[in-house]
Amino acid sequence: MSGRIKIVLVVLLLAVGGAVAYALTSKPAAPPVSVTALNGQTIDLTQLRGQVVLVDFWATSCPGCVEEMPLLTQTYERYKDKGVKVVAVAMNYDQPAYVANFATRYQLPFTVAIDSDGSAAKAFGNVQLTPTSFIINRKGKIVAQKIGNWKPAELDKALDKALAS
Repeated sequence: MSGRIKIVLVVLLLAVGGAVAYALTSKPAAPPVSVTALNGQTIDLTQLRGQVVLVDFWATSCPGCVEEMPLLTQTYERYKDKGVKVVAVAMNYDQPAYVANFATRYQLPFTVAIDSDGSAAKAFGNVQLTPTSFIINRKGKIVAQKIGNWKPAELDKALDKALAS
């Protein structure tokens, strides 16, 4: 192989390596979304900067979502004093009465909101599968995304990492 080809290959490898490193380290900003909580309060995610926020898109008709709620409740109880907020956002096709009933029945201790027009799901990359969760760090950057149910240790690790950043 000639010297020029070696140089081109080295430069190409460095460029690809740099691009991969950048992709792995750059974190997208959470979209500036507002949702309405069951109590009527408007929750503006940008106003939660300075805290770690777990945004969980779910539906009362989703078996995986129903299964995951006790984990989210337990996790919230362990992490709330560390500055972690949980916002469970019901999908726009969910009936508000069902969501309110579910939140009461399962005594959900965190914020439960309804994405009545689907704009929050759209802003987070057109979420359609539930559960889909995002962890936002104190700087407002999305540092983790999960489609499907969290495993307890996996969720703790992601939250601890977000709290440390």
